[in-house]
Amino acid sequence: MSDELELKRWTRKEYDLLIERGVFDTTDRIELIDGQLVVAEPQAGYHYNAITLVVHALAEAFGAGWWVRSQGPIALDDVSEPEPDVAVVRGNVREYGRDHPADPVLVVEVTLTSHTMDRRYKSSLYARAGRPEYWIVNLADRVVEVRRDPRASPAAPYGWDYADVRVVRPGERVAPLAAPDRTLAIDDLFPW
Repeated sequence: MSDELELKRWTRKEYDLLIERGVFDTTDRIELIDGQLVVAEPQAGYHYNAITLVVHALAEAFGAGWWVRSQGPIALDDVSEPEPDVAVVRGNVREYGRDHPADPVLVVEVTLTSHTMDRRYKSSLYARAGRPEYWIVNLADRVVEVRRDPRASPAAPYGWDYADVRVVRPGERVAPLAAPDRTLAIDDLFPW
């Protein structure tokens, strides 16, 4: 007999079926991460306000032809349907019909306490899915960690991570890869 626990791994299709059948409701903060159901970080007022500021700044930077989604699921792969705080996708809401977007050009997580989850696990997950750019808006340290260039990384939880990680501080600016001519002031992303 094995001492290891056997875990049920979920596919995105199974997870979506659980949602459709009402197993989870809007108060359940659950994400599907690499086949496992993970509880998301709770949100204080400043956390949500920071998300709103990021959405507004990115919507202005990207403009028409882009949908800046807030806290919506993305169909990352067959076993992952995370709900990043912000994701930027091509097009608009009507172009997706009944499906979640699968190909965001930028994913953003706002964090106060979930640094390990966002830096280690979600970074590896988004890199594995080939997302070109991932930002962590770190409220505790008041910096934005800009992650680019997804590459295989055997030490990472899902075998991939970002090769280029840059910390952008207050007073500095950053331009998204998909909108390189539009820079955002880091100070505009923080509620204080």
